[in-house]
Amino acid sequence: MGVSEEIRRAITELGFESPMPVQEEVIPYLLGNRNDVIALAQTGTGKTAAFGIPVLQRIDTRCRDTQALVLSPTRELCLQIADDLKDFSKYMGGINIVPVYGGTSIENQIRALRHGAQIIVATPGRLIDLKNRGVAKLGGVGNVVLDEADEMLNMGFSESINEIFESLPEDRNTLLFSATMSREIEKIAKSYLRNYKEIVVGSRNEGAENVNHIYYMVNAKDKYLALKRVVDYYPRIFAIIFCRTKRETQEVADKLIRDGYNAESLHGDLSQQQRDLTMQKFRQHLTQLLVATDVAARGLDVDDLTHVINFGMPDDIESYTHRSGRTGRAGKKGTSIAIIHSREKSKIRAVEKEIGKQFVQGQLPTPQEICTKQLYKVMDEIEKTDVNEDDIAPFMDEINRHFEFIDKEDIIKKMVSREFGRFLAYYADAPEIEQPSGKGGGKGDKPDRKRGERGGRRGAEQGYRRLFINLGKTDGFYPGEVMQFVNRYVDGRQEVGHIDLHDKYSYIEVPERDAERVMRSLDGTRYRGRDVRCNDADDTSAASRGGSRGGARGGQRGAGRSFDRFDRGPARSGGGGAFSRFDKKQKGRKAGGDDFGGGDTGDWRQFFQNDSVKLKGEEPDFSEEGWARRKPRKK
Repeated sequence: MGVSEEIRRAITELGFESPMPVQEEVIPYLLGNRNDVIALAQTGTGKTAAFGIPVLQRIDTRCRDTQALVLSPTRELCLQIADDLKDFSKYMGGINIVPVYGGTSIENQIRALRHGAQIIVATPGRLIDLKNRGVAKLGGVGNVVLDEADEMLNMGFSESINEIFESLPEDRNTLLFSATMSREIEKIAKSYLRNYKEIVVGSRNEGAENVNHIYYMVNAKDKYLALKRVVDYYPRIFAIIFCRTKRETQEVADKLIRDGYNAESLHGDLSQQQRDLTMQKFRQHLTQLLVATDVAARGLDVDDLTHVINFGMPDDIESYTHRSGRTGRAGKKGTSIAIIHSREKSKIRAVEKEIGKQFVQGQLPTPQEICTKQLYKVMDEIEKTDVNEDDIAPFMDEINRHFEFIDKEDIIKKMVSREFGRFLAYYADAPEIEQPSGKGGGKGDKPDRKRGERGGRRGAEQGYRRLFINLGKTDGFYPGEVMQFVNRYVDGRQEVGHIDLHDKYSYIEVPERDAERVMRSLDGTRYRGRDVRCNDADDTSAASRGGSRGGARGGQRGAGRSFDRFDRGPARSGGGGAFSRFDKKQKGRKAGGDDFGGGDTGDWRQFFQNDSVKLKGEEPDFSEEGWARRKPRKK
């Protein structure tokens, strides 16, 4: 394939025997000049070596200038890539690879870059900081790699990527690696890649071939109990448990630790030192269960992961693809388990359609099945315990005297009970887990759709309220940006439940007790030059249905728009429907996503003046009679 002797020697020592499919496709092509590539491949298929080997081989070690740049979405992935590249370049003299990322001292990174770094592996935010300080000089970069590009976009790094590319030379190779091919990825490709080759390993957006997909459906209140049963049924489990929020991640980890499991949490509220220590323990198999958010666990490469457990389905298919890709790596088998409630059944079907693989609906193991599995594990461990005769010999006389009046059978019972007693005690009186109905009518769950709604909009989870925000994907409003936006304007740690993103608007769920405070904090703020409207999603939907045949769909189109488009009238714009009922109940309230102010005539007049609504003819009559006589303008 044209790989140099020095690199071949290093990768042979690492255990490489033959190239994986993505490496066979990518490496020879990237060893040429001006060969831009989009490579679509699942995690665990050897992507780092696919771009790392040709990038290393193209480095001129006699020159200390930066010649290659690798961008990654997270600190953990940044460090992992840098470590892999250092392993591949073990026998290449004079090469310096520097990882730069946030959450740690920038001074140390500045000193490292000033010594000369032919390859910089970076997260976008820290790289821009170093570039603006004049330390990271990108004028000589010949190869640029965007690893996990889809996740960088989901985390809201699109503007940062644009800023970085403006500092790069035109004559460069651009390599874009992603597990999925979204419209955003295609947009980046058109902007920054020239005559690129698309290399697909497997098929687009498919799940890892070596991964089995299973889901267990339970009531929302029973999700943790179901998680315990799944973990207990696999005594030798080594898994990542994915949660949607930092708070949920910490709560699940705390419960597992309290119940005697070997678990740790990994999320953005931890310091970099804590995250590094947690990952080190997990990679060394000192921790059995890692409870993590999607962002914190992005791109992690851990050997021999047996399971990925989804504590609820993520909000988008790409996140599930990346989650399940943590297991079933390098040709090994793995299992992806989803613990869901009935309203998430549609997400399972959407993932099946996208990845072309079927989920199996599992039945939670019974207490008897779990205890049997755990008993066999204890017996197996006792049987396989190595005995060092020399070390134990001096103590055997005392041990024999201590146990001489106890039968062999009693000793065995005591040994097994000591190791196995926790499970027996718990499952002797384990809480019952009710099976919800397949249509979403199980106890403790709400139905998939509220009565009278259209468009498939679901209600909030029990104890939560669903809020409307007039920002969507076209505004760069992705899950990472949503959380940053909430944290910026809402005081204290705010729990956020489901995030439902659309192109021009979004819904978020927050605990019922926090809903009014969150709406007050977010409504009227600014986001990338836009006025933000945040209100109760049910109020938005109800307003939109006033006189609009479009129902909830009309409200979603009309909500959040300024009144310079109101004259289309309630028959066309769901958001406008609320205006016609202003005199009844809407004074001083927000309806259809817009703030009506105090509701008196002066406020209405001021609103039209400030928003520059073009009204022809005489000054408008804002009285109730005048408003009733008003005729909508023609288009």
